[in-house]
Amino acid sequence: MSKKNSSTKKILWIVGIILGVFMIGGFIGTRMGWIGGGSNAKQVETDQADRRTIVQVVSSSGRIQPEEEVIIRPDVSGEVIELNVREGDYVRGGDVLVRIKPDIYQARIDELNAALLTQKSRLEQTISALLQAEVEYLKSKELYDKDLISELEYLQRKNNYEGQQASKRAAEFQIQSAEASLRRAEEELAQTVIRAPKDGTITRLSIEQGERVLGNSQMAGTEMMRIARMDQMEILVDVNENDIVNVTVGDSAEVEVDSYQNRIFDGVVTEIANSADVFGAGSAEQVTNYKVKVRVATPHNLLSSGQVLQSALLEEDKPGETPPEFKPGMSATVDIQTQTVTDVVSVPIQAITVRDFAKDKPVMTSNEKEADLKESSEVVTVQRDGPIKEDFRRVVFVVRDGKVVRTQVETGISDNTHIQILSGLDRGDNVVIGPYRTLSRELEDGDEVEQKTPENSR
Repeated sequence: MSKKNSSTKKILWIVGIILGVFMIGGFIGTRMGWIGGGSNAKQVETDQADRRTIVQVVSSSGRIQPEEEVIIRPDVSGEVIELNVREGDYVRGGDVLVRIKPDIYQARIDELNAALLTQKSRLEQTISALLQAEVEYLKSKELYDKDLISELEYLQRKNNYEGQQASKRAAEFQIQSAEASLRRAEEELAQTVIRAPKDGTITRLSIEQGERVLGNSQMAGTEMMRIARMDQMEILVDVNENDIVNVTVGDSAEVEVDSYQNRIFDGVVTEIANSADVFGAGSAEQVTNYKVKVRVATPHNLLSSGQVLQSALLEEDKPGETPPEFKPGMSATVDIQTQTVTDVVSVPIQAITVRDFAKDKPVMTSNEKEADLKESSEVVTVQRDGPIKEDFRRVVFVVRDGKVVRTQVETGISDNTHIQILSGLDRGDNVVIGPYRTLSRELEDGDEVEQKTPENSR
């Protein structure tokens, strides 16, 4: 039994040693790359540089509003006795919208007419007295020249004549004043009838028949209604200060309205504000925006603008696509096309990364610099030890023969997916576009890589 146990232990020791050797060899082989593929290549996603048309876009959101909107307020106060429109009605310039009770203004006209007639009668009396004073003055002058009356009597009649002349002029001025008051009262009476100042649609109606309204006398009068050209709508958007420098009047735009899904409308920039709207001034969250107006160029609101015939013709040209009917206040998104370049070399935006080129330069100590200075006959400036100045540049990693080559590039404009390459790449170059962590932090010039398509990436 002892011999058997001894042989069994010996076999177990041999088997254990063999397994240990295999385990150590497998570990070393795996670490050295002899087992498991033998490659330290990093897996990356790639894409080719190609020629494309790049359209730079500035996006913003806002609300739809009429380009022209007139607020109707009365010039006189009173009770609304006639209201001829409802909200949404289309009106022509000159149409009667509202009538305000005119009784008090008509009574005022009658009063001023009577006052004017009174002033005219006084003028006739003054003229009669003037003629009498003139006769007495001329007679007294003739007698005074013959020394038949005293000088005092002559001067009294002269002064009376001149006073009657002044009274006549005063009466004429009073008549002019009464006539001006009468014209004003007649104008106020005419203002009790309010007419549409232009063609448009009633977009807001704030009064009802029987209400009393306040006129524009000493303060803003009652807002009765608003008239707008519904076939001339625009979107008012806020553009950040970083993007506003790229926007110019006349830039085309694509408009998406939340109420009309899967439809894109044409637009054009018509106005850019010169003054900024600052939110959170003085804080870390300060935002500076500029108001930009984008006109909707696609025909719209034809039915609500009295253009029924044009709407029918448009529907015949594009069957199944009725003209949109926009309402003020609708939410919209605007993509302003600020700049376009055609047939330019471009790559996906994620292919562009940044590297510090200062790390590539060898760092020399002061002693090494002094030694180099002694050996060199040229005059150079020795820099003191200190922090190295950063030198960040935009680069892409081009795949060549299974390795990546870090290539500095100069970029131009970009759209939502691609960016223009001004220099550094040619069409067909295979560039790394991901994964993000590998591209932005780990990948270095000369690293071995294994390409995989973006569809297989996580």
